[in-house]
Amino acid sequence: MNTLPAADALVRRDLSRLWHPCTQMHDHQTVPMVPIARGEGAWLVGTDGRRYLDGISSWWTNLFGHANPRIAAALAEQARTLEHVIFAGFTHEPAVALAEELVRVTPPGLERVFYADNGSAAIEVALKMSFHYWLNQGHGEKTRFIALTGSYHGETLGALSVSDVALYRKTYAPLLLTPILAPSPDAYEAEPGESAAAVAQRRLGQLRVLLERHAHEVCAVIVEPLVQCAGGMRMYHPDYLAGLRALCDEFAVHFIADEIAVGFGRTGTLFACEQAGVSPDFMCLSKGLTGGFLPLSAVLTTTQVYDAFYAEYSAGKAFLHSHSYTGNPLACRVALETLAIFRDEPVLERNRELAAHLARRLDALRDHPHVADVRQTGMIAAVELVADKHRRTPFPASDRRGLRVYLHGLTQGALLRPLGDVIYFMPPYVITTQEIDRLVDTAIEGIGRAIAG
Repeated sequence: MNTLPAADALVRRDLSRLWHPCTQMHDHQTVPMVPIARGEGAWLVGTDGRRYLDGISSWWTNLFGHANPRIAAALAEQARTLEHVIFAGFTHEPAVALAEELVRVTPPGLERVFYADNGSAAIEVALKMSFHYWLNQGHGEKTRFIALTGSYHGETLGALSVSDVALYRKTYAPLLLTPILAPSPDAYEAEPGESAAAVAQRRLGQLRVLLERHAHEVCAVIVEPLVQCAGGMRMYHPDYLAGLRALCDEFAVHFIADEIAVGFGRTGTLFACEQAGVSPDFMCLSKGLTGGFLPLSAVLTTTQVYDAFYAEYSAGKAFLHSHSYTGNPLACRVALETLAIFRDEPVLERNRELAAHLARRLDALRDHPHVADVRQTGMIAAVELVADKHRRTPFPASDRRGLRVYLHGLTQGALLRPLGDVIYFMPPYVITTQEIDRLVDTAIEGIGRAIAG
């Protein structure tokens, strides 16, 4: 059967009606739309039969492979029992069991779970909870947040307010809160001879100065632990998180850990905060929480925060934030099965082996004349393309060199979707070493073509 006409027809129908995320739709006059029919493990299969190795876990969500049979079975079983129920005044086993399991596996001290339905919504919840906590404590003057330069926390207005990627923020700046920006501990910004740990300490000193000046008006400091993902896969030393925890305690501000992208094994530990031995006041989770199957997010916080809202209704201290699909049973059941796989299988141990193999394969790019940096934290790796290696001069953004790598990947059956000129790898945990070889080989070929063009 010739599947090409069907694939072409689907694309035409799509382009006549849909508006895709993070996309200039005009690009699709030249950039192919890829229609997908199904997934199999680390692979996506197009309606035309072409196969694509998913090197970015479909926007960092998929952990254990597309159409994972164990997770799919759990979803099907739940769908036959209870698909949804209002979560105000009602409860159900999947939501309760998932909350219990999240409290068990996250850093100590996180005892309460609030559900939302996507990562940006989780950030909104954490920001509002932090502000409202201080308000309930009689500190209504605390209305601001400290975020890192180069940070990204989502695209709803609150989440975008604490983000610092101009591509997303600039247009909507008039609508947004103004954060206080602390210099990122990004190791790429090290001075000559300076270690990643030393960068972390230098940046902590600068954060201290900001807190000395602004702590009286600050609710919380929000960071993406260890890896600033959408900002270009910027990576930093765990010492920064340890120092941040100490500073937040000293200056009486909250520590919000956005582990939406880096949680669930991406950085080598189940949660990135573990590598610094710290517990935040709020931890935001999503993406891998459901293994890539369904939208769900969770905000974990402390008993101290919870107790600040616990009062007679007439006191007006309740947290009146809701989503129609809060605590959705289907999503909660899928998340439970995802966590069960971590419990039942040696996921993190296998990931360490895969990460080591990926590191060995990428090592060859360190001497490339147009590669300024090759960096890696666990199962996240990135290659920084530049026009001038020694000066670290970027290519003009209008060149869209990263797009050329993406397009080459498609021709070779690989999904590599760079962040600007940062080529990154964040594959599902079911990938094999042979498939990693294929991804890296395709990326190297694509880089060669992008540089030559």
